[in-house]
Amino acid sequence: MMKKISAGVATVAFSVLLTGVSYVLANEPKGEGAPDYSGVTGIYYTLIGLILAYGFYDSFLKKS
Repeated sequence: MMKKISAGVATVAFSVLLTGVSYVLANEPKGEGAPDYSGVTGIYYTLIGLILAYGFYDSFLKKS
């Protein structure tokens, strides 16, 4: 059971990472001013959200 959950979490994390990487690569530099880090910020927030969602599942929804 734990292997299925870890495989599912790994699959979701990998697909989110691939989506985020493509978003970052599509962000062109603007030339003037500070660089745009919005793509990297999105990846960080997504990973933090995944970690928090797994923690919620592990704490409240998982049956021992």
